[in-house]
Amino acid sequence: MQIDEIFRIYKSHPVISIDNRKIEPGCIFVAIRGEKFDGNSFARSALDAGAAYAIIDNGDFYVDERTLLVENSLQTLQQLANHHRKQFTIPFIAICGSNGKTTTKELTHAVLSSTFKTFATKGNLNNHIGVPLTLLSIPRDTEMAIIEIGANHLNETYELCKIAEPNFGVVTNNGKDHLEGFGSVENVVKANSELFKWLKETKGKAFVNMNHTDLITASEGVNRFTYGYSTDANFSYRLTPDEKYATIFSSRLNMQLDSHLFGDFNGDNLATAAAIAIYFEVEPVYVEEAVRGYLPGMNRSQILVTNGITFFVDCYNANPSSMELALRSFAGTAKKPKGVILADMLELGEFSLKEHEHIIDQIKMLDLDKIILIGTYFGQLKNKITCTHFLTTSEASAWFRQQNFSGWSILLKGSRGYALEQLINF
Repeated sequence: MQIDEIFRIYKSHPVISIDNRKIEPGCIFVAIRGEKFDGNSFARSALDAGAAYAIIDNGDFYVDERTLLVENSLQTLQQLANHHRKQFTIPFIAICGSNGKTTTKELTHAVLSSTFKTFATKGNLNNHIGVPLTLLSIPRDTEMAIIEIGANHLNETYELCKIAEPNFGVVTNNGKDHLEGFGSVENVVKANSELFKWLKETKGKAFVNMNHTDLITASEGVNRFTYGYSTDANFSYRLTPDEKYATIFSSRLNMQLDSHLFGDFNGDNLATAAAIAIYFEVEPVYVEEAVRGYLPGMNRSQILVTNGITFFVDCYNANPSSMELALRSFAGTAKKPKGVILADMLELGEFSLKEHEHIIDQIKMLDLDKIILIGTYFGQLKNKITCTHFLTTSEASAWFRQQNFSGWSILLKGSRGYALEQLINF
């Protein structure tokens, strides 16, 4: 079956599901093959649950005329998403990078929504399946689309650009993320620069942070709108001091952005969203209001007070770059007594022990009153620093609940697999 035919069906049934346990009446179920399952085997149950059609790529699971047999279900999903994207002539803004993608996306959505009907990636649906699902969720009356792009190996960002076809884009930064897949920091830079390559080839525009010389170099030859501390930037700003939250000020626009995001490292995220908004001629007062009203969630850059403890929560995920930034910012601004609860950073491959040792070295230079480490990698290094160590978050949580940390400031930072937010819920 051709994409044009499937698209006609999609227009009448514009909800896509890849999970037979989450079927909305009248949706289209797409059977995706995974490492441990074959989505084709769930086609019948999806139809029985109310799906109007099921797209499959294994004829053995054909049910009836509601079953659409294709060569490859995943590729069909991606092609259908690209076909839907081509129906729009609006700005599509791609956001990729090592750290801050989701926060930047949410802030950009907030500021653009003050003026335009704006759609953005839900959660972190940013991979080869998530991007197509995001595109297929965009309503026809959308005026601005923000697409988060995530990658863990070379060429993935470029392939996702071919599906989403962004005409605007930003790389938040280059850091030490997904080193297991990329193989080196140099490859991380190459992967993130694939967005610049796409924008250069398609004559799109990049929003480039002049505070990062590597981004300036990587984006050479691309049509750019720049932002940064330099007065030469199209949007210039400076960080303003605050005990807890990231705040920036643009004297050129007389615009101050007061956020609810802890850590001065979030200044870049605020500036990115502001630069995009200013480029699209959003009034500065609307930008200020949108940032002031944005409340972080999903355990990203939040400050939560529980049982007298001020938790600095940034534990949705972690890599060496983001952990170092969070540590420095926390140690420099949080009130004493202060401690950190850090869990292992995952997906670092052969770099794991070296990068965890680097974090230990960084901690030694900070003025901290208590250090709690969780995980096997930190466990191998626990004798290099005075600390309390646990193998699992549940063990740490059981111990933590027996202690009295009332009046303390505590940073939570670690990879998603450790779910450090458990320590707050007591």
